[in-house]
Amino acid sequence: MMILGLVKWMQPVHGYDVRRELLSWGADKWANVQPGSIYHALRKLGEEGLLREVATEQVGVRPARTTYEITPKGVDEFETLLRDLWWGNHQTNDPFMAAFAFLPALPRPEAAAALRSRGQVLRAGVESMRASMASAWIRDSKPVGVSWTYELWIARGEAEADWCERVADRIEAGVPYLPEGLAGRDDWSVGEGAREENNQS
Repeated sequence: MMILGLVKWMQPVHGYDVRRELLSWGADKWANVQPGSIYHALRKLGEEGLLREVATEQVGVRPARTTYEITPKGVDEFETLLRDLWWGNHQTNDPFMAAFAFLPALPRPEAAAALRSRGQVLRAGVESMRASMASAWIRDSKPVGVSWTYELWIARGEAEADWCERVADRIEAGVPYLPEGLAGRDDWSVGEGAREENNQS
C-alpha cells in the first residue's frame, strides 16, 4: 500500500526515490517496510499490472534506474488497501505480550527490573521522537501526517512506559500473581528463590 501510494504521489518516480522517501519517514521501523525489499516489490507490482515501467536510464557506471507510474488497476488496489487500514481495527502482535503471559515464571525482582528497563527504553525512544519532531527536516519537508504520526508514537510510548512503572510497583508490593487455585504450584517459577517467593505470595 505504501509503495503504491508513494508512486501515485510522486510519479513518474525512480525506485531509489521511493526507497529514500520511505526511509525518511522511518517506515522501516513502523510499517515493516524493509529497504532491501523495495526494488523487489516495485518489480512485483509491475508484474501484477499495478505499476508500469515508464523508462530505464543509466548514467555512467551507476546502476540503471527504472521510472514507474501507477496504473488504473494500481490506483484501485491502493484505495482498497488504504480504506481497509483506515476503517479496520488491525492489532499488531507484540512478542512481549507472550512473555508477559508467563509473568509468574520470573522471580519478582527480575520481573520488576525488566519492566522498569522496558519503561526506560520507551522513554528514551519518546525523547528521540520529540527531537525528530522539533527538527526542520520533519517540520518543513514532510507531509503533516508524518509529524502527527510521531505524536501518536509519543503518546503510545509514554502510556506504555507509565504502565510498566505501575506494574513494576505492584510486583514489588507483593500483589499475588496467581489465582488461589494455582498459588501453591511451585513449578511456575524459575529457581528455588522464586519458588519460595511465589509460595509466600
